[in-house]
Amino acid sequence: MKSYIICGTPRSGSTLLCDVLAATKAAGAPDSFFMRDVDPVWARAWDLPERSDLSDAAYGAAYLAAAIKAGSGQTGVFGLRLMRENLGDVARMIGAVYPGLASDRARLRAAFGEVLFVHLSRADKLAQAVSLIKAEQSGLWHIGPDGSEAERLSPPQKPRYDFARIRAVVAELQALDAAWLHWFAAQGIAPLRISYDSLAADPVAEVARICAALGVVEPVAASLRPGVAKLADAVSTDWMRQYRLDLAAQG
Repeated sequence: MKSYIICGTPRSGSTLLCDVLAATKAAGAPDSFFMRDVDPVWARAWDLPERSDLSDAAYGAAYLAAAIKAGSGQTGVFGLRLMRENLGDVARMIGAVYPGLASDRARLRAAFGEVLFVHLSRADKLAQAVSLIKAEQSGLWHIGPDGSEAERLSPPQKPRYDFARIRAVVAELQALDAAWLHWFAAQGIAPLRISYDSLAADPVAEVARICAALGVVEPVAASLRPGVAKLADAVSTDWMRQYRLDLAAQG
């Protein structure tokens, strides 16, 4: 089994990347199968097992099998989107199924075979933080290329500028990216690196790099149409300008 894990942070472009990878019909159907508190709608769609009275090992084995089936999309390639905060949960689940392994990398290999690690990061942490906070406040997480709502998680609310919150989220995102880098080094992993800017500029080219690394057929550009578009707008620009002014004022 060929596998890859997109190692990202919130609002780093992972939805766009997953969307285009799935559209290739050759590189699986990556998604966040191991996020905490999976929405029941997604749990049913992915056929994830209920915990009931299963042992840790039995539940973990059933969960892994369901995730691999859903994330492969009948292509023979398993794709997973993994946020840094969920890494420990995944490692513990795999450890219950495959005990005695010495490292996270060994555990992931036991569960998913030889894994291609893709580190997706966004250099502009301020823009990333603003995007995350706006989504949390407004409830709108993604829009389609035509501007229509593609994913809404709560009723519409007007977003509100919050200097302290933005500053805290910038620091949190920086820490999460640093934690990925530390983990890669500790596990002896040299990931394929993709930046948010390069992905936004040419998603097909970045997906082609992943396909080449996996050894699967590279996509035909004309056949791939991303299903999501950028959410940044004038409000985003205003927030970033105001944040820089407030930050400078505080020294």
